[in-house]
Amino acid sequence: IKTNQTQENPGFWRSEAQKSLQSVLDRKLNSNIAKNILFFLGDGMGITTYTAARILKGQLQNQTGEETVMTMDTFPSVGLVKTYSVDFQIPDSAATATAYLCGVKTNLNTIGVSAAARNGVCKTQKGNEVTSILKWAKDAGKSVGIVTTTRVQHATPAATYAHSASRKWYSDADMPDAAKNEGCTDIAAQLLKNIDIDVIIGGGRKYMTPKGTKDPEYPRDFFSRGKRKDGRNLIDEWKIMKTGKVAHYVWNKTDFDAVNPETTDYLMALFEPGDLRFEAERDPSMDPSIVETTEKAIRILQKNPKGFFLLVEGGRIDQAHHAGRAYMALHETVAFDYAIAKGLELTKEHETLTIVMADHSHTVTFNGYPFRGQSILGKSPLWATDLMPYTTLMYGNGPGHKITNGKRPDISDVNTKTKDYIQLSAVPTESATHSGEDVAVLARGPMAHLFQGVQEQNYIAHAMAYAACVGADLRHCQGKTKTSVDHTGFTENANVAGRPCGSVALLSSLLSVLLALTILM
Repeated sequence: IKTNQTQENPGFWRSEAQKSLQSVLDRKLNSNIAKNILFFLGDGMGITTYTAARILKGQLQNQTGEETVMTMDTFPSVGLVKTYSVDFQIPDSAATATAYLCGVKTNLNTIGVSAAARNGVCKTQKGNEVTSILKWAKDAGKSVGIVTTTRVQHATPAATYAHSASRKWYSDADMPDAAKNEGCTDIAAQLLKNIDIDVIIGGGRKYMTPKGTKDPEYPRDFFSRGKRKDGRNLIDEWKIMKTGKVAHYVWNKTDFDAVNPETTDYLMALFEPGDLRFEAERDPSMDPSIVETTEKAIRILQKNPKGFFLLVEGGRIDQAHHAGRAYMALHETVAFDYAIAKGLELTKEHETLTIVMADHSHTVTFNGYPFRGQSILGKSPLWATDLMPYTTLMYGNGPGHKITNGKRPDISDVNTKTKDYIQLSAVPTESATHSGEDVAVLARGPMAHLFQGVQEQNYIAHAMAYAACVGADLRHCQGKTKTSVDHTGFTENANVAGRPCGSVALLSSLLSVLLALTILM
């Protein structure tokens, strides 16, 4: 840590700025075709969460925190994304996921369908389905996977493979009879049916098994038992579907660790009946971390010479914020940043487009005038007009509303740095809502410069697809036939998009020579 005395010297700040300036000046555009897309989605990771997690990450390493450089801070291209849905000013994770994965904005609570579909109305779903970049990548011959800290049927991962008029139709037991009679299918069933996904990692066992099926980890817990009314065991069906391939289903860390990525074709790993545990409460002997699941997924998928698409979701950042628990949300974000670091370690920048983004923000605020290096989970040194302290992190709404008889509680002797502390909120709601400000998108690798400026959220899917030459827009790979490596290690394309190549290039050259001779004659 630089001492305050060092930072009092203007030369320190000038020197730091010059280093940063030179690193930006030295950047070269990477215009390669992205062989791989590594997409990290921090659910609910708004700018306030991002900044506060950066400080926490440093403070966990005994630094002041503000100057800490997160892994995602090192990404050269940064833009802002507008998150509203077609019908709501402030969106949910289903509408946002459909936008950035399928390239089409839609209505609240709907997954993989256009805005012509209506929330919860099955018959409006048919004919309005939209496909995701995961499918486009699979159709292009790439391997594909999803990794999440929530259930794999949750809104964000579901938008890669499912089409549902309701994000809540996790299993058939969650669907109204009318929807089933009209031919709609639950999200868990679509996980098997719609796309041949190579790697599936997260939670959600109870949506895969018949009603009453005892959970292998919690056999005595009634709420962990299977939920399906149709009697199907989707885990067994998945195993049968993969006959002839090296496919592993695992539900605990011991079996997960035993999976050899080099010999594995398919992996389904479901570590909890529902969502995974928060990182701060995770049992390392039973459940792997998001770093470990990200590594396993990449090692399995990267064997494909055509590349891969992988979605990694830090999904419980959002759930912690809904509960008003800033400690949990920030620790989830720090773990998420370590997963990003693992992703960069395992891939090569010249061929892998890595994206980090939030789907929407939360009502958490970062306020007061805390001293430099003060705990991000602590209290402002300046008290309020009621002569009581307040935390530097608090919420606009949520379960932390604690005003009684016109007064808020005195937290002078309360430890606000514990994992269970719920920060004060201005308005009482059972669950904190999302917030509607723009979120950041950060990019690194081939065509990262596409992710700049202020963009609509549905632009992200189109930009990723363009960079990787998947989906309908293949302009980026037209004419790119040979590559050369420059001194930076980036691969520069010898033929840029639109230039003639091969025999066409030869014919073009001959015509140019003939034209020149004609002019000279």
